[in-house]
Amino acid sequence: LSPDETAAVVGGNVLTSQRLCDVILLAFNAVAASQGCMNNLTFGDDRMGYYETVAGGAGAGPGFDGRSAIHTHMTNTRITDPEILETRYPVILREFSIRKRSGGDGEFRGGDGCIRRMQFRRPLQLSVLTERRAFAPYGLAGGRPGQRGLNLLHRRSGRTVNLGGKNCVDVCAGVRQTYIVECCCNHMVVSVGLR
Repeated sequence: LSPDETAAVVGGNVLTSQRLCDVILLAFNAVAASQGCMNNLTFGDDRMGYYETVAGGAGAGPGFDGRSAIHTHMTNTRITDPEILETRYPVILREFSIRKRSGGDGEFRGGDGCIRRMQFRRPLQLSVLTERRAFAPYGLAGGRPGQRGLNLLHRRSGRTVNLGGKNCVDVCAGVRQTYIVECCCNHMVVSVGLR
């Protein structure tokens, strides 16, 4: 690809590259859609910053199920160990697990995504750069699509705000964020809430 300088391009190495892989693999009927991006999450303030990519599910293919809770295509990152995350950053990791049955159904199932829940210990700015929020990741050869993702912010007031696929918001101390990535393909939910 060689778009001209007026083309709208964002997140080339974390979004565009992943979608290109899905398009090429679909053209060859090789595998169903993956999580569609690297599921970018950042938070920070004027004293620190944190950036992570959260795994999702890989699409199934002819003769095999998709892998669960895995980075796909050219992603080459690992997520920070919980002990390091909680020691070095002002968050508490409440849960990090596989979200069961979130991949697409078919003779061969799509991989399941992840559940990621964090609680912030001080006010921070939170950003998400994600895909598969408006359109579900597609199945292949009659397989069902995976679930669409959601990025939700649960405010202290009890109000829930859908952040869409790309957003930046301020969160308060004590707010709990739920980052759920599910796939056959991908479904990711980010929620921030107070308990």
